[in-house]
Amino acid sequence: MPKKLQTPFSTRQYMLSRDFELYYYSDNQLTTVNSHSHSYYEFYIFLEGQLTMYVDNTPLSPKTGDVLLIPPQIPHHAVNQDPSVPYRRFVFWVSCNYFHQLEQLSPSYSYLMHHALNSHWYQFHYDIVNFHTLQGKLFRLIEEMHSQHYGREAMISLNVCDLILYLNRTAYEQAHPHTPHMKQKLYEGLLQYIEGHLDEDLTLEHLARNFYVSKYHIAHVFKENLGISIHQYITKKRLAMCRDAILSNTEIQKGYLMYGFKDYSSFFRAFRKEYGLSPKEYKELFSSQSNVSSIGLK
Repeated sequence: MPKKLQTPFSTRQYMLSRDFELYYYSDNQLTTVNSHSHSYYEFYIFLEGQLTMYVDNTPLSPKTGDVLLIPPQIPHHAVNQDPSVPYRRFVFWVSCNYFHQLEQLSPSYSYLMHHALNSHWYQFHYDIVNFHTLQGKLFRLIEEMHSQHYGREAMISLNVCDLILYLNRTAYEQAHPHTPHMKQKLYEGLLQYIEGHLDEDLTLEHLARNFYVSKYHIAHVFKENLGISIHQYITKKRLAMCRDAILSNTEIQKGYLMYGFKDYSSFFRAFRKEYGLSPKEYKELFSSQSNVSSIGLK
């Protein structure tokens, strides 16, 4: 986010606006704020840092992708464990009156608030896909708040409603993960994540941590959609990218490392099994065919 949209941190713990307030903070030093409570709802969207947040005397250690919802009158305070690490977060305050107005429009706006109040569970994790979506909504809202566009107030109202509804929807879907819709959403999210992280750790354990579901559920959803295991799919995607890199004159020794293979022997065996040729044979065969075709076109 552009630095011009950052807000200097303030220890103020009361709202100036009637309905909501949104701040983007990025600090290295955290000003000490003693335990306190609010008369409004506080959404705390954690981006980066080494922090312990005490909520109702319970220590929580948020990580990137976490959202804390602190209801009214719940005591809380933050302790920065490592000032050398940048401490970045969004803070979104929603007044009780505004929340009740939205609840009158639809109970869908209030699922998360009631869940936090009734369960005393205040920390919610977002997988990487949903968290990027959430950040996008926050970016749009805060940019609109700083703009002078025609229809600014109407757009701000739409963006706030969209943001609050999204927070509620994702919390509800996390609590009800096995519906057909959620299975399809998880499957599509996995495809998107794998596509963008072929050079990284893509074990079931890693994916389960990022998507906040069990590795067995991930394996089941993937096999149900494609008929092959997620490991087989990842291997096929990596091999296809390596093949294209090799045909684009990337050195074989570099190509397999670019797309997540740890050693040449495992890459060699997988490539030969998939394409019936060694990487070198494949490159020689199809590079020569390409050259012949190019000559024929001249």
